[in-house]
Amino acid sequence: MDFMDQTSLLERVSDYNPKANTSQMDRAFEFAKRVHGSQKRASGEAYITHPLQVAEILAELKLDEDTIIAALLHDTLEDTQATRTEIDELFGQEVGVLVEGVTKLGKLNLVTKKAEQAENFRKLLIAISSDVRVLLIKMADRLHNMRTLEFVKPATRKRIAQETMDIYAPLAGRMGMQWMRDELEEHSFRWLHEEAYFTLSQKLLEMRKKNAQLLSKIEEDLDEKLQENGFDAKVSHREKRPYSIWRKMDHKQISLEQLSDIYGFRVVVKSIDDCYRVLGLVHTIWRAVPGRFKDYISNPKQNDYRSLHTSIVGARIQRVELQIRTEQMHRVAEYGIAAHALYKDEHLGIGDMPNMASSGAYQWLRNLVGQLLEGDNPEEFLEHTRLELFHDQVFCFTPQGLLIALPRGACTVDFAYAVHTDIGNKCVGAKINGRNMPLRTPLRNGDEVQILTSNAQTPEHAWEAFVITGKARSSIRRATKEVRRKQYLDIGTMVLERAFQRIQKDYAIEKLEGALHRLTHETVEDIIVAVGRGELPSQDVLKAVYPNISKDVMERRHAARVGRRATAEEGWFNFAKVASLKFRLFPKANQGRQANPIQGADALVKLPVRGHKDGVAVDFSVGGALPGDRIVGIVMPGEGINIYPIQSPQLEEFDDQLDRWIDVTWDIDDDDQTRYRARIIVTGVNEPGSLAQISQLIGETKGNIDNIKMTDKAIDYSKMHIELEVWDLKHLNEIIAGLKGLSVVNKVERVL
Repeated sequence: MDFMDQTSLLERVSDYNPKANTSQMDRAFEFAKRVHGSQKRASGEAYITHPLQVAEILAELKLDEDTIIAALLHDTLEDTQATRTEIDELFGQEVGVLVEGVTKLGKLNLVTKKAEQAENFRKLLIAISSDVRVLLIKMADRLHNMRTLEFVKPATRKRIAQETMDIYAPLAGRMGMQWMRDELEEHSFRWLHEEAYFTLSQKLLEMRKKNAQLLSKIEEDLDEKLQENGFDAKVSHREKRPYSIWRKMDHKQISLEQLSDIYGFRVVVKSIDDCYRVLGLVHTIWRAVPGRFKDYISNPKQNDYRSLHTSIVGARIQRVELQIRTEQMHRVAEYGIAAHALYKDEHLGIGDMPNMASSGAYQWLRNLVGQLLEGDNPEEFLEHTRLELFHDQVFCFTPQGLLIALPRGACTVDFAYAVHTDIGNKCVGAKINGRNMPLRTPLRNGDEVQILTSNAQTPEHAWEAFVITGKARSSIRRATKEVRRKQYLDIGTMVLERAFQRIQKDYAIEKLEGALHRLTHETVEDIIVAVGRGELPSQDVLKAVYPNISKDVMERRHAARVGRRATAEEGWFNFAKVASLKFRLFPKANQGRQANPIQGADALVKLPVRGHKDGVAVDFSVGGALPGDRIVGIVMPGEGINIYPIQSPQLEEFDDQLDRWIDVTWDIDDDDQTRYRARIIVTGVNEPGSLAQISQLIGETKGNIDNIKMTDKAIDYSKMHIELEVWDLKHLNEIIAGLKGLSVVNKVERVL
């Protein structure tokens, strides 16, 4: 790049900041030029052209001299022999911090396998939140790279374009830098969907030529009417970019000709009062399109965007989109968070700059970083952040008039968490515009939402299926993890109590505290939870507490285990006498789950079994269990307790894991009419009507067939695997006896 371009940069900065130290910027340019030496870009140009172009982009945003200098030096630490110490000495520590921040961001690969991408994105946001100028330099760096993307290899080009479309373009939008978002999306669209890009570009060129006179006519009409009424206003029109059009066509499944907002007009006036007066004039002269008015002055977007939007029917019955704003609003709409900075010398860190603290875009960034510091899973964080990056917004109000901005599609639970985490956690209901509505109701612009709370409430696991904001999802998951940890704690306690009992020792928390150093866990609770999860065998805990545990004690444990199964089958259980309990059931991938007793995810139900601890998830084995069966509970680490009939062959796999056996029994009223799932295999004769006879017999005996599957079909016989619902073991035996009496049935057996 020649001397004239270097001079042009210095002059541009001096124009908006006469106090700028141009000699220092000149030295930065010469330093960068020297250390980059003979390095070339992929285009073949001298490398110094890139940092100079990045600095010029930032000069367009009227940023301070330290930012301009850091832009000129932003690749020196990574691509040359220059050191941070050298930059600090020559240009100051603040410049050094900025250059190092951008260098670290340059090492983050945001298009890689999901876990790494998520962690890198966390680092990116934390880095830019400490000084927003790091983000601005990085954005300018990415923009210039996108402008010259044609010179890199196709595979690299596509990777960079996808990364830009996924992360940098929407992040620019969230920071309010709309012009930069538009251009980043445009370059990405060109290389990700080349055919669509060139087709749409050609179509737009044709439409531009065709509509040139119409656009000029509308612009002239607007300008004339405004001048007649004494407004000092600038009228201009803009054309939607190909990517924006393509996205809308794809989302609404419509053709290019069906789009009514390809062209829009903008009126820039002197004051907020003029904005509303112009709106009134426009609606008086031209017919307004119903439902197309939006007041972003009264209710700014989260990225600080403010403007009045309306649609009118203009010349030639043409629908015209109109934006009305002040000059300051226009600058913020175009330059976003950079418009708050101007050429001020203040450090743009959290809490250090008053005008930045009032920025909605900056508040959004701070909220994201707040979620990071709460320790959410990085992949979940990336997922939620992307949702918030790409969603349009709805604006709702609390009964006190507080404005809450949410992504489009958000529901009342999202609203509750946006107000405060405690409000979300205690949410039991909601009123929208004074009416009681379901929690999953999507919100619309202008809704007044009242959240009903209860101190007894905890977040429902099922909420996660319909909330869309990152804050709501992370809060729900965090609460769910706490409930699950409580479950694991209960399970681990049961397992350890039985383990200590088997070696004839008393279980006590104090004993576990003495073994912490041997088990490499920080707290006793961590030990118990690890046992409940199945990550730590109870035998290892016993050995840690009693390092010299004798061999004969372990042999007695084995003998007790063998004897237990035998005595259990003879019916000599010593069942615990406890009251029936409610429990919270979390969904499990067990296809053999009992039908009626535990329907629905996250429902509170009364399990007809006693002997387990409250808060522990309980489920039935694949074969099912019926009232009348002698049953046993098996602790399933990380899941809860599974109930098995004592004669189930599935129990053999637990014969050597005595600590996992739990004494349970049925707890059912005599008049209970709940049905339970059972499975039978019927071997029947292959003749017409045999299935009908079997089905009829089951129906006549008040059984309910849930599923039938035919297997092992031969010439004379076939097997029918039947899942049915019955009241208890006696009812099932009646059905089996009835089936055996049919001439078309050869054999009936229960599946356990």
